[in-house]
Amino acid sequence: MQTKLHWDDIRFVLEVSRHPKLTKAAQHSGQDASTISRRLKRLEGELGILLFERTRHGHVLTPEGQEIVHKAEVIEQKIHEVVSLSERTETQLTGKVRLGVTEGLGTSVIAPAIADFLKAYPGIDLDLIAMSGFANVSRREADMAIMLARPQTGRLRVRKLTDYTLRLYATLDYQARMPAVTTLDDLQKHALIGYVDEMIYSPQLRYYDEVAPGLSPRLCSPSIVAQLEMTRASAGIAILPDFMARRFPDLQPILPDEVSIERTFWLVTHEDVASLSRIRAVSEFLDRLLKPDF
Repeated sequence: MQTKLHWDDIRFVLEVSRHPKLTKAAQHSGQDASTISRRLKRLEGELGILLFERTRHGHVLTPEGQEIVHKAEVIEQKIHEVVSLSERTETQLTGKVRLGVTEGLGTSVIAPAIADFLKAYPGIDLDLIAMSGFANVSRREADMAIMLARPQTGRLRVRKLTDYTLRLYATLDYQARMPAVTTLDDLQKHALIGYVDEMIYSPQLRYYDEVAPGLSPRLCSPSIVAQLEMTRASAGIAILPDFMARRFPDLQPILPDEVSIERTFWLVTHEDVASLSRIRAVSEFLDRLLKPDF
């Protein structure tokens, strides 16, 4: 027997995926929570699959539920586009976007700009996954991610976002009380700050290999934010992105003419959601934020 699906039921799946608490979903949809719960159970019965795990924190999508939501969002966007054409008005962008980003960029640059994003797009909920590592877009841990290297496989759309520069940094206090660094060889006499070697999640982070043979950090953390704070505490010298270090006047570059490391940020988006207007809105927001001189 062919399964008959109703768009209203699918719409409730989308609503609950964005607002896991049924009370919240009810407020946004104009229906009561019991009706939404009943319709979801009916749809699960018709499909023969479990769409949500019911937890104390709300409804959590199962992998099958996630797949249905991603496909339903494409349909939803097409409906919005049809309505927009017929009414000749701009449809407000709504929904959730999960953006994975490196910890330093997410903390130092993107998070401070979120208020501006919310003013421009009040209907979009944004999950900023800023961590030491990458949210996997292919496995749908994020809708889109900013990465250090261009992925070569997967159903992904990839484009260059921007280049950025890293340099050696230390505080003015550290430089005043420690031996001067006038050559690369002088770095051997100093406490260098960097990543825990076995926890480096990308070869792009092996900066000291590019500075001079044999250099290795003595003070280590998998967190670039922790490395920044160690540097600001005058514990040693670190390789930091300019976009992080320049926020703090007490941090000054060391050997800027000899040590200038170039890297690139790549924006990676899953093909299933790349055409959604809210995804494009986040992409354009990042373009404005991460201009060549950001």
